[in-house]
Amino acid sequence: MSIEQYAIIDSTLREGEQFARTNFTTGQKVEIALALDDFGIEYIELTSPCASPNSFRDARIIAGLPLNAKVLTHTRCDMEDARVAVDTGVDGIDILFGTSSYLREFSHGKDVEQIIEAAGEVVNYIKSQGVEVRFSSEDSFRSEESDLLRIYRAVDALGVNRVGIADTVGVATPRQVFALISEVRHNVSCDIEFHGHNDAGCAIANSFEALDAGGTHLDTTVLGIGERNGITPLGGFLARMYTVDRDLVSKYRLRDLPRLDRMVAGMVGIEIPYNNYITGETAFNHKAGIHTKAMLNNPECYEIIDPADFGLERNIQVAHKLTGRHAVAHRANQLGLHFGEVELKEVTNEIKRLADEGNLSQTELDHLLRSRLTA
Repeated sequence: MSIEQYAIIDSTLREGEQFARTNFTTGQKVEIALALDDFGIEYIELTSPCASPNSFRDARIIAGLPLNAKVLTHTRCDMEDARVAVDTGVDGIDILFGTSSYLREFSHGKDVEQIIEAAGEVVNYIKSQGVEVRFSSEDSFRSEESDLLRIYRAVDALGVNRVGIADTVGVATPRQVFALISEVRHNVSCDIEFHGHNDAGCAIANSFEALDAGGTHLDTTVLGIGERNGITPLGGFLARMYTVDRDLVSKYRLRDLPRLDRMVAGMVGIEIPYNNYITGETAFNHKAGIHTKAMLNNPECYEIIDPADFGLERNIQVAHKLTGRHAVAHRANQLGLHFGEVELKEVTNEIKRLADEGNLSQTELDHLLRSRLTA
């Protein structure tokens, strides 16, 4: 499977609801779903309709929206849950079963054969209703590989649309992800979905390796919100793919990403981190003199992402002690001012001297530049 054929399953309305500060209203869920659909996301995943009465109602509402994206919901591998999920009218149901020794001993207590038996009943029922189905192991990277492959081969034979591999606790390394998904790719003919948590900071790298190894579907949330430290952030994943080949993300409305990030941040009551991928305050900020000189000649010297592709602008800082002559001349030219080489060196040194006591404001900088030519 070529990496160009991947699809995003955005789970802001499922995994994102597990974020500590989230309590989306129905209206907010609809707004997010519509925004994700406009952005070009292929799948939107919702909280299990068995979670609460509102969850069931909201799943029905969103499944009834005129979306291009397919609407999925996420449930346990349980017949009653599956029946409730089908009743919402969603396009697909993502079922899961814990496969690690931790979950088999301390959660459900079932062995591999019992997991396969339960999966068979639920998968066959969902398929009989004409609904897409994914079967995922939970805590895949602390499960025995031989157990996973037995289960995946069994559900693949049942005709699932996808098998899911979940780094539920964020323990996997990129090499481990590549190795496991490569092995699964050799054992199943269906699509492969990856869900990566970010507890150890590897979610984006792991997601890329999952696709590079033969995965087809990738789970994200806006800003990466989710259980604990969350999962692969939509913006961060897009940044990774963009830097590999811009064509890999051309199917999405990239200029809408800042609006998506701001919208969800506001709904869950957080600030967008200053160093957030693409949309952070300092993402396209340039300060050091040697950097700004090169940036003014060719932005690709220090930018791997063109901010204009995301509807953003770069910021060349000038009024600080690390500034350089080229940055000062650039700002002066913007003001219609032109310094000779000697004057430019002098005014640059003056800015550095003043900025040693603290960065100057834009107003102070512009006043200084104008006053040097009128003195």
